[in-house]
Amino acid sequence: MNNELLWRAEDVMLAVQGRGLHEQSWTAKGISIDSATTKPGDLFIARQDPLHDGHDCVGDAFAAGAVAALVARQPSQVPPDIPLVFVSNTYEALLKLGRVARERMCGKIIAVMGSIGKTSTTEMMRLSLGAVGNVYASVGAANAWGLALAMASQPWSVNYGIYEMSDDSISALAPIIRPDIAVVTLIETAAAVKAELFKSMDKNGTVILDNDSPCYDYLARVAKKSGVKNILTYSGKNKATACLLKALSTKEGSAVNAKINGQDISYLIGAFGEHHVKNSLAVLLASFAASGKLEECAASLPHYRPPEGCGDLHEIILSDGGRIKLFDESRSASPVSVRAAIRVLAQSEISGKGRRIFVIGDMDDLGITAPDLHMELVPDILSAGISLVFCCGDTTRYLFDALPESLRGGYAVDSEEMASLLAQTVQDSDVLTVKGSKGMEMGKVIDALTASPQQKTAYA
Repeated sequence: MNNELLWRAEDVMLAVQGRGLHEQSWTAKGISIDSATTKPGDLFIARQDPLHDGHDCVGDAFAAGAVAALVARQPSQVPPDIPLVFVSNTYEALLKLGRVARERMCGKIIAVMGSIGKTSTTEMMRLSLGAVGNVYASVGAANAWGLALAMASQPWSVNYGIYEMSDDSISALAPIIRPDIAVVTLIETAAAVKAELFKSMDKNGTVILDNDSPCYDYLARVAKKSGVKNILTYSGKNKATACLLKALSTKEGSAVNAKINGQDISYLIGAFGEHHVKNSLAVLLASFAASGKLEECAASLPHYRPPEGCGDLHEIILSDGGRIKLFDESRSASPVSVRAAIRVLAQSEISGKGRRIFVIGDMDDLGITAPDLHMELVPDILSAGISLVFCCGDTTRYLFDALPESLRGGYAVDSEEMASLLAQTVQDSDVLTVKGSKGMEMGKVIDALTASPQQKTAYA
């Protein structure tokens, strides 16, 4: 698919209403907004924001193989005869390309939104629908620029386009993406901005909601008010269009029994934890709504592995030959996702003298309630069979001080100090979870545990 024609010069000129000083006869196989990652055959778009002006990088983009550049002004230090398309605003032009890409799409578009689980759900759905057709997926809740780029870069021939959407991208991109199916993962508060996605949908579209969510009634009401006729539900405990019957942990992940659209189905997923199991219900419900093929989609899920930092499990060989298991949850943290990570750790098997160790960095963006929300994790920790808790950051100090002294493994102000502390603590048969918001850089703790002479391998 990488060699597929994406854009012709005349189509771009028409879509963005651009002007050119020379005859435009190029074809592009991709779009780039970063000269450092521009590939031969790309159309380069000069991104402009308060911190960056891509016009200064046009020359570098052409040196990397760009076939043309979309610009708002004449860039300096470029040959006079290179293909330039002039527009008044490059971001608005990118949105126009995205709109044309959506209009020429003959397959189904699925949008994924929510507070937690968006990335893993999108990735699982990419695998699921990839079993029955050509898939293009935008994984990672991109900002408006990134999501607009993903939409404009969608190949013509895909059967299914899957887009992970962050709250700040919904307002700008929902009218362009116009999903046929919208999947809402677990959300912590009912945010009105999410409702804008429903308003962009056709009345025959499908909204898939978490029936266990306290926000379910609100979201269902907004979807109906927006005119969407088809509202499907998934649940880990209640009656729903897709409901969980039973789930068991296995050596390689989870074995699931469910009823989806009235059909009993058993399948495996290569991930641990009830949140991944529940996400799989939403994935298969959406996949069936898009393709009509349930069993084929479910058969692909044993190959699923959580994205890096979203609960992927690794086995680490220590320098003394001992082995530990590590759940990498370093990508993000919120009260709901932290509790889910604690439950996964609680369900993990321990052998020999192994211990369950929970490492947590600050949960960001919680406002004045942050100390209380950290301390409220204590009951969850106490009921999880955790041996030691390590806390990292200013706000986790409240949690650390609220823990029984026997559970206080250690405290550090930042991830580098925590990495050093933890590397001296782990021992054979320990099972660890490392969790924290992106700004805490808990990945440094992961790196310290996996650095030479230790080794890390994916746990299959």
